[in-house]
Amino acid sequence: MRQLTQRLFPSLVLAIVTACASKGVTDSTNTNATTSATSTAAVGCTYSYNAFNNSPKVNANSVATWTCSSTIRALAGNGIPDHPVTGGNFATPVGVQNINVNFPRTPTNTGGITGGQLNPGYALNSVKFDPGTAGSCASTATSTLNGGGCVAINGTDPWKLEAIGGAFAFGTDENNAHVQPNGQYHYHGMPVGLVTKQNKGTAMTLVGFAVDGFPIYARYGYSSANDATSATKVMKGSYAFKATPDAGRPSVAVFPMGTFTQDYVYTAGSGDLDECNGRTGVTPEFPNGTYHYYITDTYPYIQRCVKGKLG
Repeated sequence: MRQLTQRLFPSLVLAIVTACASKGVTDSTNTNATTSATSTAAVGCTYSYNAFNNSPKVNANSVATWTCSSTIRALAGNGIPDHPVTGGNFATPVGVQNINVNFPRTPTNTGGITGGQLNPGYALNSVKFDPGTAGSCASTATSTLNGGGCVAINGTDPWKLEAIGGAFAFGTDENNAHVQPNGQYHYHGMPVGLVTKQNKGTAMTLVGFAVDGFPIYARYGYSSANDATSATKVMKGSYAFKATPDAGRPSVAVFPMGTFTQDYVYTAGSGDLDECNGRTGVTPEFPNGTYHYYITDTYPYIQRCVKGKLG
């Protein structure tokens, strides 16, 4: 796997933008059509955690502190999860990291995709959200085994491997997470242990912040985006398998649909969320409403792009 600054895929951004343009999409499902900014100053600016994680695969302190200045939300942590880690087939042990990341305290929704950010944010416990992989397969791939035409890291072939739901085993644990070669534990999908630790049940659960400063929630959202009295429901992304595999794709008999990023297509309005797995609406932390992202049980799991201004 690669670090935050090394994981941009311009081709995926172009594909998303082109797909939206071809469908006449000028804005996202359930989002505002105009640029808007939201202050997050009152939310999570004093979050601090420091405790030992005695899971056999961890055995280290989990450290995370969030603070806010007039313009910046800052995260300082060590990337160690604060929940049990029992499963998974990790190539390297979980290791302490040096996490220091700044986020805009008043994020701005541009109304359009501002980046194909495949490392789109961090969880409250300082673990990185990292939905994509650096694995790939050649068009001639015949097997997921070594020598079969696929690689798990530093892939340069055209067919981009997914960590969840495909034929290639990336060794993810019960939290849909695994470890990079440098020891960095990171989430590819629903951070089950983190959600369980928050103990919100079916209520909206804030689990972190995106690199553009907007909040990230897990699984549940209000059934009516702007009504906090409406029941919560499981949020569903607006992506599905393509009706026909792309030309040149390796065999679906060996690599079933969902193995590759290219297997999915976005259709506005088919789910609850926009192309970046977000929407505008009220949340428990933002009763006046804000743009926010969701981690979902369906693709893209964690958003693959952001809607807010970067930098």
